[in-house]
Amino acid sequence: MMYFPYGDTEINYLKQRDRRLGQAIDDIGPIKRKMILDPFTALIRTIIGQQISTKAAQTVCSRMYELVGDPIDPGILANVGLTAIQGCGMSERKAGYILGAANAVLSGEVNFDALHTLTDAEIVKKLTALRGVGVWTAEMILIFSLGRPDVVSYGDLGIRRGMAILYGLDEVSREQSAKYAKRYSPYGTVASLYLWHLAGQ
Repeated sequence: MMYFPYGDTEINYLKQRDRRLGQAIDDIGPIKRKMILDPFTALIRTIIGQQISTKAAQTVCSRMYELVGDPIDPGILANVGLTAIQGCGMSERKAGYILGAANAVLSGEVNFDALHTLTDAEIVKKLTALRGVGVWTAEMILIFSLGRPDVVSYGDLGIRRGMAILYGLDEVSREQSAKYAKRYSPYGTVASLYLWHLAGQ
């Protein structure tokens, strides 16, 4: 089991840059968030998890692993077909997104093994070209599969809620989020871990 990697360098930097975040870091202590090192499997898991509870997503993922194995192989996924994928417990639309992602790998449209060679922006652009994959989904791949150090997702409700709690705000605008993200940079992802914790996620 691998967790998102960070240590004293990131923690000390964030505590120097933001007093309130620094206090939260001291209060909460170290955070361990699991990573899925295979980016294609991570993408499929993230698509499955869209707009459903964590518990429901875990159930669907377990069925998916029973069907095609873990890590998820795009070739096997394409062979089982839409109906079998949907039978794991998801809508036909979501099953179509998953099948489309598998076909994108098989056609050479996206090389998941080479994603680590690209910049964050290039990865987001490439992944969001797939049906059913938005910026938030791509950003979760950046964090929880590729371990990118500086991701603060404005599209994530938990991140925004954590910021609101931390800074005593009713809501967080895109401009405010960008200001805080710039303050946390280049270790925004570690800040995100603490913001999620504050939001109870």
